[in-house]
Amino acid sequence: MKKTLIYGYGNPGRQDDGLGARFIDLCEEWVQTIGTGQISLDCNYQLNIEDAEIIAGYEQVIFVDASIVDEIDSYKLEKIAADNSSIEFSMHAVSVGFVLDLCQKIYLKFPETYVLHIKAYSFDFIEELTPAAQSNLEVAFEFLKRYLSGYSQVDSE
Repeated sequence: MKKTLIYGYGNPGRQDDGLGARFIDLCEEWVQTIGTGQISLDCNYQLNIEDAEIIAGYEQVIFVDASIVDEIDSYKLEKIAADNSSIEFSMHAVSVGFVLDLCQKIYLKFPETYVLHIKAYSFDFIEELTPAAQSNLEVAFEFLKRYLSGYSQVDSE
């Protein structure tokens, strides 16, 4: 198994935006159960330029985030390429592609990078997921366990 970081992000106080954090909660017990030192977990409200240093220590990084993209039924695992075109003025919110680009340029590290998009529906100021998002979270989690165990290819539902 590749040295892997699973990095969830989003705001748990904004209903389905908390999917990334809830995903990491599910992963914590699973990672302890399988007993491999190859999987690490991290979580934050948003991606930052400092995350380039964090991902430099891994062969594979899987970011997990809520998504409102219509083409996703429940989840989608998407391979990400380095991209320095999407940056906001404040530098407080950056894209996965931008973080990967910084990692490659600064640290000369090239982790295989993915985003696990989980279908979201509502972003109200509530600390619980919608039932549909909760269902998508569970399906995406089962997929990622199979994927990391080598029993599933990159796919989506």
